[in-house]
Amino acid sequence: MEQTGKTEVVKEAEGTQEPDFTVKVTPFEREGRNVLGIARIYFEDSFVVGNVSILKGKEKEFVAMPSYKAKQSGKDGKPQYQDVCFPVIKEFREKLYDTILEAYKQEKELAADQSRAQVAAQAQARTGSRQQQELPFH
Repeated sequence: MEQTGKTEVVKEAEGTQEPDFTVKVTPFEREGRNVLGIARIYFEDSFVVGNVSILKGKEKEFVAMPSYKAKQSGKDGKPQYQDVCFPVIKEFREKLYDTILEAYKQEKELAADQSRAQVAAQAQARTGSRQQQELPFH
């Protein structure tokens, strides 16, 4: 028997239940870049996948799992990237990616709300200080 140097250990789960997970997203945008944010996925509070990117595509945002640059280039000469980890089942992938994109949109909206509130508070503070300056002294 030929040895490949690889051992596969299979732990069969009861049923085909998908793992529970939570997602934390940090949105950020830099001009001229297509990275919109970074996510972390926590599986059943036991395993974390970090460096999951939310990217701006030509038509919409999409999720890219952590990857590395492969030694070989593509047919077009551009570098190719290989995912380090990825969902195997289509339905789970769709659920996971939709959850990440939803969390990104919520965090982005929350950041925008906080920014608007901060601008309003600064404007209020400036208006209040102007009114105090315009009061006549008795």
